[in-house]
Amino acid sequence: MAAQREWFETDYYKILGVRPDAPEKEVTRAYRKLAKQHHPDANPGHEDRFKEISAAYDVLGDPEKRKEYDEVRRLGAAGPGFGQSGGFNFNINDLSDLFGGVFRQSGGRRRAGWTGGPRRGGDVEAELHLAFAEAVDGVVTTVNVTTPVACRTCGGSGSKPGTMPVVCPRCGGSGVVNDNQGLFSLATTCEECHGRGTKVVDPCATCFGTGLERRERQVKVRVPAGVEDGKRIRVKGRGEPGRDGGPAGDLFVTLHVTPHPLFGRRGRDLTLNVPVTYPEAALGATITVPSLGRPVTLKIPPGTKTGQVLRVRGKGLQHGSQAGDLLVTVELVVPAKLSDPERKAIEALAQAAPASPRAHLGV
Repeated sequence: MAAQREWFETDYYKILGVRPDAPEKEVTRAYRKLAKQHHPDANPGHEDRFKEISAAYDVLGDPEKRKEYDEVRRLGAAGPGFGQSGGFNFNINDLSDLFGGVFRQSGGRRRAGWTGGPRRGGDVEAELHLAFAEAVDGVVTTVNVTTPVACRTCGGSGSKPGTMPVVCPRCGGSGVVNDNQGLFSLATTCEECHGRGTKVVDPCATCFGTGLERRERQVKVRVPAGVEDGKRIRVKGRGEPGRDGGPAGDLFVTLHVTPHPLFGRRGRDLTLNVPVTYPEAALGATITVPSLGRPVTLKIPPGTKTGQVLRVRGKGLQHGSQAGDLLVTVELVVPAKLSDPERKAIEALAQAAPASPRAHLGV
């Protein structure tokens, strides 16, 4: 879209109370806090402030608009004018209007969304907490999101029921106002309708002419099998609704997986810590260990060291036609208290040991 003239005069960052380098999440949090505080339903008489906050977030909440807004503000700080030619003066703030007029006069194509026109809705962030088994197997569930939706009273038109928006009398429905300047035809976004081409004469009492109201809704989310903690999935078209016939934004869901009491994860592999006794580690043994399905048998080789990892193939997480492995870490258990027979057996073992395992240390 092209820069609207109010961009040069309005500091949207100041309206939302955030720094110009504030991350997207911080901007959204600031908007939600202010919108809740000044919503006319809760605070009658704050309609103008609410509209001001909504207009600021409409720009700063859209990454593309925010980037263009920042560039416009940067250029606008350069000064009142930067050149003259044959008595023709123009301001640096009119650059987008100037080139838009040149392209129209020469038959070139305008950049999509240069005027009001259809606008894509904003993206929405949500979080979803999953049990370990749900993350492993996949699940279809719902998340609650609060977003602007078409006003229930006016159906999104912004006008009082029984009335409709009228064609803007200033621009005749084009959304732009042309000003012929000899060689150039300058076009600016219509200040009366803000580029929409229509104007709400009798605004809806519910949405105050915006055509939108914030409501909580449930969105179905399909979580694929094998997702990991922190993964972010996209639900296309389930974000904020578009404006003036534009497409809806997307919903991005960040997943939080509850840890399993026994198993950990390394990609498709499962990890498991298994305690073994000294005789099992020294002599070798066949033991039974749990898996996500039935228990499996695991062979402990003679002389296994504590911390050694043994692999059970195909007993990890299924991913398509492939499955990960179960990685078993052996932990040698040293008893805190010994019975008399145990003590005598260990003392006999110590006497039978051929040499100290620390002989190579030279002490």
